[in-house]
Formats: sequence, C-alpha cells, structure tokens
Amino acid sequence: MTTVSWVTAFLDLPPHVHEAGTRFWSAVTAYAVSPARGDDAEFTTLLPPVGDPFLKIQRTTGDATARPGLHLDLHVGSASAERAQGLGAEVVHRSEHGYVVLRSPGGFVFCLVHEVLSERPWPTRWPQEHESIVDQVCLDIPPSRYETECSFWSALTGWPVRGSVSRPEFRHLVRPDGIPIRLLLQRLEAAGDGLVTGHLDLACDARPTEVSRHEALGATVVADHGGGWTTLRDPAGALYCVTERDPRSGLGR
Repeated sequence: MTTVSWVTAFLDLPPHVHEAGTRFWSAVTAYAVSPARGDDAEFTTLLPPVGDPFLKIQRTTGDATARPGLHLDLHVGSASAERAQGLGAEVVHRSEHGYVVLRSPGGFVFCLVHEVLSERPWPTRWPQEHESIVDQVCLDIPPSRYETECSFWSALTGWPVRGSVSRPEFRHLVRPDGIPIRLLLQRLEAAGDGLVTGHLDLACDARPTEVSRHEALGATVVADHGGGWTTLRDPAGALYCVTERDPRSGLGR
C-alpha cells in the first residue's frame, strides 16, 4: 500500500489566463503567491498564513484555445510508481528531480512526489464572519470508467471508499486526519469513454455569502444546486464548486 502523507492540488493554467487565474485564487483563499521557480519560472505556490501549502499553480504551454486543467501531487515516502503501474497507472515522465508523472487508468494526471509536509491549514475567517477553505478535488468520471477509477484511487492511497445514500453518483475516499485535500469521485451522467478530469471544491459555513464574495472577485455562477453546492466558473475559465460541507471537518452538515 502506498503511504500518502499529503495531497497537493495543482492548477494548470495556460499562459493567456495564468495571471488572472493566479490573482483570483490568491484572493479567494487569502494566500500569498510565492516567487516563481522552475526552469521557465512556471511554478508558484499559494502560501497560507499558517500551516503548510497544498495549492500550487503551473503555467502550462499552449495558445489562446488551451483550457485550464488540474492535477494532483501525492506525497509519498518512497518510490511508488511501480505499485501504481501494477494497479493500472501509466508512467508519463520520470523527472531528474525525483518526482514521477503518471496517468490513472481513466487518464487523470497525477504525480508522486517526496516533499514532506504535515501541518494542515485552518479555514480562512472572512470579515463577513464566515469561514471557507479549498479542501476537495472532485474527479469527474465517465460512467464506463467509474468503478475502475474508484478501485484504483482507493487501492493506491489505501483510503476506503464511502458512498452517498442520497446521491448515488458520488463516492469519496476517507482521508486520514491532517490531509488537506479530500478526494470526491463523481460519476458523470453522459455516457462515453472520455478522460477523467477534476475540479476544486471549497467548504464553507455560509454558502450565499461565500458565493457573493467569489462573484465580486470575478467568478460567474453557472448553477445553484439548492441544498448542497453552487457551481461557478473562475476568471481563467475553470469550473469549481462552493459547498455547504463543514470547512473544518469536510463533512456534510
């Protein structure tokens, strides 16, 4: 079993929306942007005021038609690529810097890295007297790939799968205490064999207030799902959700 000690969500932003996306997510989280690093200064980190970082941004390549994306870094204690391959993953790249880029059986890109982090940040308390935090990545999975992806991610992390009684299209992995990002597995309605994608979710304790705050920062509401979450589009064009889950536990209320 792969021991996952931390999960980082990586926003992959094409050049034409990189600045707008970085500025938006820094403002939404109240996290500072680190100095750029990498061979082409393509990587930055969003730095919480307290605790270890778990959100990073990569400036990708591409023209004005390129779309934003998302991938995960799984922080592991030792080389686990071979085990991931045995579970059905494909190795895309082995970096000289020590990390390995892979694709899940459904095509979702993730990396195995060895950076040691441990202090999960608390939610941000806003002047409107509510709290919010980015704390979940939802994997959007075509129906034909759903069972395979659920089994793969549970086996890779060692985290058990839990279903939803009221929403059978959702399952989540039970993350250990201290892990900043929870994994939600959503079975899409549309049939087909497309690749698995992902989006960010925030938890908050006052959804209408939080959504209004995001709109003021440049987001657009796409759909209000009533008793649970609101889907928005950020200024870079990426979809994400604001949910009514408890921002401290990540669980439904």
